[in-house]
Formats: sequence, structure tokens, C-alpha cells
Amino acid sequence: MRDLIAIVVATILFLSAQTMATSLHWHHRSHERLRKALKKQGRSILAEVPTENGLRLFSHDKDAFYWSNQCIPKQDIRSVELLISGAVLATARTNRSNFKTASENNKNKSSPEKIERERWDVKIEVNSNFILVACGSIRQQVSQELARNIFETVKASIKLSDQTTYHSSS
Repeated sequence: MRDLIAIVVATILFLSAQTMATSLHWHHRSHERLRKALKKQGRSILAEVPTENGLRLFSHDKDAFYWSNQCIPKQDIRSVELLISGAVLATARTNRSNFKTASENNKNKSSPEKIERERWDVKIEVNSNFILVACGSIRQQVSQELARNIFETVKASIKLSDQTTYHSSS
């Protein structure tokens, strides 16, 4: 009787493992198809951000960044902020004179949130609207690296756009 129970348990465990392996393989293949589709469009994946619903991709091409089905034109970016639990760690703003950032008008309205775990985010200002790239608090080091990588790339894009605007107006 004990042997029969052991065989049934082993069979159930084996079938469960097969189901998980098949599911993981299917997820991996769908993710690869998405990566190939983005590459055909000329985009590069900058970060794979873990969310409750799976991975979300922050990608870019020569003209724009892409996050959560939103296109963020690089020339329209006014500022970028690196946030930890809502508090600003670093900021980069455009030097182009025709832009006035909304965050300059709302400085007193921002305050750090009180939460137990550190949450890393990047806030991008485009045409007086803010796009929040929530990098999460899952394994703080991973979230921090994702946020810093996105922040530094957007910051470099702002500087490049400022230089291009400066040189073309001279």
C-alpha cells in the first residue's frame, strides 16, 4: 500500500514538474518573439521591469523611448527624476529655453511617501505631463539598477538633445 501511495505521489509530482516546464518554455518563447518584433522595429530593450503581471519592457530607438504602450519622444522630454520611495535622488532638466518644466512650478507639492520598503521609480516629464516608470521594490538592488539605468539613459538623451539644439541654433 505504501508503495502504491509513493508511486501516485511521484506521478503527481512528475506531472506538475512537466506542466511547469511547459509553461516556462511557452513564456520564454513568447518573450523571445516580443524581443525579435522590437528589434525589427529598430528598438533596443533598455530594461525588463518585473511587475505583478509579468515583465514590462522599457525600450528605445533613435527618436523615442517606449514604456507601457506609451511613446515618449526624446525631443519632448523636459526633465527626468530618479526617485526612491517618492523622494528625488537625482534630476536632469533640459536647457532649451523654450521649455519650462512643470516640476519647477510644483516644487512644494512633492514630498517623500512613507512606506516600509524602498521603491525605485523614474519620473519623466513630457509636455507638462509626467510618466512614471515604476521599477519596483522587488529585490532592492535589482530595482535600483533598473531605475538608475533608465535614468542615466534618459539623462544622456536630454544632454544630446540640448547639444543638438544648441549647435543647430548657432
